Amino acid sequence: MADTFRLTLAQLNPTVGALEANAAMARDAWTAAKAAGADMLALPEMFITGYQVQDLVMKPAFTADAMARIEALARDCADGPAIGIGGPHAAHGHLYNAYYILRGGQVVARVFKHILPNDGVFDEKRVYDSGAISGPYSVGPLRIGTPVCEDAWYEDVAEALAETGAEILLVPNGSPYHRGKFDTRMGLMVARVVETGLPLVYLNLVGGQDDQIFDGGSFVLNPGGRLAVQMPVFDAALEHVDFERSATGWRAVEGGKAPQPDAWEQDYRAMVETLRDYLRKSGFSKVLLGLSGGVDSALVAAIAADAIGPDKVRCVMLPSQYTSPHSLEDAEAVATALGCRCDHVPITAGRDAITETLAPLFAGHDPDVTEENIQSRLRGLLLMALSNKFGEMLLTTGNKSEVAVGYATIYGDMAGGYNPIKDLYKSRVFQTCRWRNTNHRDWMMGPAREVIPPRVIDKPPSAELRADQKDEDSLPPYEVLDAILELLIDEDRSVAECVAAGFDREIVKRIEALVYTSEYKRFQAAPGTRLTRRAFWLDRRYPIVNRWRDPS
Repeated sequence: MADTFRLTLAQLNPTVGALEANAAMARDAWTAAKAAGADMLALPEMFITGYQVQDLVMKPAFTADAMARIEALARDCADGPAIGIGGPHAAHGHLYNAYYILRGGQVVARVFKHILPNDGVFDEKRVYDSGAISGPYSVGPLRIGTPVCEDAWYEDVAEALAETGAEILLVPNGSPYHRGKFDTRMGLMVARVVETGLPLVYLNLVGGQDDQIFDGGSFVLNPGGRLAVQMPVFDAALEHVDFERSATGWRAVEGGKAPQPDAWEQDYRAMVETLRDYLRKSGFSKVLLGLSGGVDSALVAAIAADAIGPDKVRCVMLPSQYTSPHSLEDAEAVATALGCRCDHVPITAGRDAITETLAPLFAGHDPDVTEENIQSRLRGLLLMALSNKFGEMLLTTGNKSEVAVGYATIYGDMAGGYNPIKDLYKSRVFQTCRWRNTNHRDWMMGPAREVIPPRVIDKPPSAELRADQKDEDSLPPYEVLDAILELLIDEDRSVAECVAAGFDREIVKRIEALVYTSEYKRFQAAPGTRLTRRAFWLDRRYPIVNRWRDPS
């Protein structure tokens, strides 16, 4: 009996719905695995369809097409290593999240996901049926147990596989990034290894899908929880992992161990990669954004330049009578530092025309936020006109603090197709700008220098929609606002708990009211990169009309 086994791990980036392209990617990986003498190629969860497919998988024609692609892949890859690949399986009125084993031209085994996640961004109980726990399957000399993603987060499936003869655990995943997620995964997988005494392979997707980014970071653990192989985060990669049989069972031969970037780098990389993939997978190659001279639009411009290159980023300054000279200077300085095109489109004439048009209806009413919002909506109109004319996706630039309390104009500065900083609180925006100014990586397409002038970061934030306006005229200081928002939103704390943490009750109640009454804006907002466990969209689903307030 052979005492070695080579497993090729394919940490790749499929596109949801691109069944032919995903199958071709799997074939290419299989060809590389065959050339490397592998016994098996492993691909992640739901690879043939991309992940997450949401209700698309409930369409019978789609699932039938995906299943047919897997059958064709088995036939095309008959002469070489076995393949493990994730995809849907529909039969006898049931629909499963399945992992297929292909060998010798046929599907020789299917493993159905048993534990279906139903929290955060996941809604799998609504879509799939829970499969029974199945035993291990054999590939060459090795009996492999496959807990599919969530199945490995709890002890039941892994223990059942160990008890029925599995010699290693192969865990295919579609596990999206949020800050600190890697440590959670590692801790849980070490627990499974300690409980079963078996080596474990954790294989994850990479790439962006809507608001989510799959960050890879696949790894292999030996018994005792010792790390044998660590693949890079965010990068597509193939890794050939050798297993050897010893007197005490199978062990992975130690291989490469890619370093783990810190949280600031991972967040920034997540914003760059989600934007890059959102554009590529949606069919856009260029973007534009309104560049105000403020810190938020400067950061979005930097992210865009790093994602697709400065030559594909159009920055547009849209000054009004309230725009300060230093804002124009700062916006120009950001565009110049990044190497992006910068257009100057004043809104004064347009604003005057709209004011004149509305004057008969507004007669007798004092100017208020209405006139401020006209400026923002006029900017949105002009930016969308440029987007339509030149085929450039408009990016929005509102941070999580603003999105949370509705400090944004619907159909104005909220207009656009994607917002990479949507889940980044304002206090983190400042620090992220400083991080980018002092760091550059090979995956960044923007220049390796300071790209956001310090004055942009350090000056008091202002929407500049009226004379001498500052954000703190309407909101608490951002360090206070963000701390309250983290409690109310990220941690789901009560008003009483916020007060116990040292915050003024009146301020907390005002922030709570703003969060609830702004739900209608978020419902219509552009998608944006998910960085935390409580991002606005699938993580946090609240009614638009809601009269309840915390009485504590």
